[in-house]
Amino acid sequence: MSRLWFVSFPHWEFVVRAVIVYCWVLFLLRLGGKRQVGQMGVGEFVAILLISNAVQNAMNGGDNSITGGLILATVLIALSIAVEYATYKSKRAEAIIQGRPTVLVRNGHILHRNLEKERLSVHELKVLLRKQGIHNLGEVEEAVLESDGFVSITRKAEATSA
Repeated sequence: MSRLWFVSFPHWEFVVRAVIVYCWVLFLLRLGGKRQVGQMGVGEFVAILLISNAVQNAMNGGDNSITGGLILATVLIALSIAVEYATYKSKRAEAIIQGRPTVLVRNGHILHRNLEKERLSVHELKVLLRKQGIHNLGEVEEAVLESDGFVSITRKAEATSA
């Protein structure tokens, strides 16, 4: 029974391992782009599941104790709260961690350079617009890919009435 609670290496090592893995996975997800998080497809979902399995041993170092698991869970939640607080308090931290919105369509015209930057095809953009009831680019004053992966749309009729 005591084996369940006994950790095989110092408590601080769990903390260091969790911080390193958390920051690295956050970095990789950030590299993946905005739309990866907001519109996760089957491939991305599978990758997230496999990443969680792949980094498990890097965090626990082979230790399967309850104490080690509790330490790791506490550190991961604390890091999550710290990231949330940092992005709330600092625009710079928000831009680094979450990214900035990107204009995809302006005045009915697709901004191809921005689509390329976000690795989004014209077809994918049109799918996203249709999902929001836009069937003609001429209806769009502005379409913005937000930091969370959602595409915000301002219709021309809305822009002129404002």
